[in-house]
Amino acid sequence: MTSAASGTAPRTDTGLLERVRELGPLIRAHALRAERERRVTPEVVDALTRTGIRRMNVPRRYGGYQSGLRTQVEALAEVSAACGSAGFMTLIQAGCAFVAALFPDEAQDEIFTSPDVRVGGTLIPSATAVPTGDGGYVVSGTSPFATGCRDADWHLLTARVEGRPDAVWTAVPMAELEILDDWRASGLAGSGSNTVVAHDVAVPAHRVLPVGPLLGGDFPSKTSAGDPFYRMPVLLMFCAWATPNALGLARSALAEFRERIQRRGITYTFYERQSEAPVTHLQAAEAALKISCAEHLTGEIIALLESRAASGEPYTTEERAGVRARSGYVARLCLEAADLLGSASGASSLHEEVPIQRTVRDLRALNLHAFVSPATNLELYGRVLAGLDPGTPFL
Repeated sequence: MTSAASGTAPRTDTGLLERVRELGPLIRAHALRAERERRVTPEVVDALTRTGIRRMNVPRRYGGYQSGLRTQVEALAEVSAACGSAGFMTLIQAGCAFVAALFPDEAQDEIFTSPDVRVGGTLIPSATAVPTGDGGYVVSGTSPFATGCRDADWHLLTARVEGRPDAVWTAVPMAELEILDDWRASGLAGSGSNTVVAHDVAVPAHRVLPVGPLLGGDFPSKTSAGDPFYRMPVLLMFCAWATPNALGLARSALAEFRERIQRRGITYTFYERQSEAPVTHLQAAEAALKISCAEHLTGEIIALLESRAASGEPYTTEERAGVRARSGYVARLCLEAADLLGSASGASSLHEEVPIQRTVRDLRALNLHAFVSPATNLELYGRVLAGLDPGTPFL
């Protein structure tokens, strides 16, 4: 194992994918324990940190990598292939580090005291922010689905501004928030997506990021504003970051299925090896092609975002809606592939120590995520294709 897996993270992302891939056996070995404990194990959290994967979206001026989007997708897919919950937690923290880099520079100085800082957050405005008169707020209320909150240093809590239709992202140290023990889920069960609660937490003005202007590409960081890396639209980036969770899980299902069919038969038939049955050939081929289509759609998302980052050209509404639709469709295709393989894996695959059943549950959970939801995103894209308003600002 490389020194990165046993010491501190390297200064650059050169070899990041290989470092993450080396951790596959460790992450896979801890996946069942993560599900039982309802959070990613400390051993895996620490090992992932030492690869440098948490630095992918941290500004270089703080020791971060600002890794290319394709590198990010490939690295996150490797984690997800070993454990869907670990992959989901990693992508959320990677995404929230990107958002943190859009906050005022004074806030960034507070947050990025280490390039390996763990930033979590949600975009569910369940809490309320009361203005204090100096640009700051007092925040109270819940922030549900706070993935990885028990292992985070900071939380980006979204709140509705009292008396106004505005919403703000507030950067709050995890030490100032309460964590509820309420994450008991049937999918992505090890992601530690508990609810966090703010009890009259004072948030100074420099740790506030207005959501409305951000959706329009306007954010307060002066140092990040001129960097094309941080001009990529946040919501489209989250679409891109969601795809490797689906891809990694589906690829792992196919790999496990191909291994299982070599050592088990089909009960109550004359097939001593499942691999000999024509129905198995059809199942494996269809699943593989669904995954291949999902990979192609992911490639389209990456190509568009990287192209626009390089050229600075604005996105059309159709392009933005298309990214959301592709992200949701990737998740659907991967679920269909894994469900097909899981259904063909026999009753023995029901045992909790057999990964394929957990893979199917994790993918079903991902498909239920409000921002990933294939049906919602297809409708949104279809509205735009039909010449209608998308009906949402979240593009």
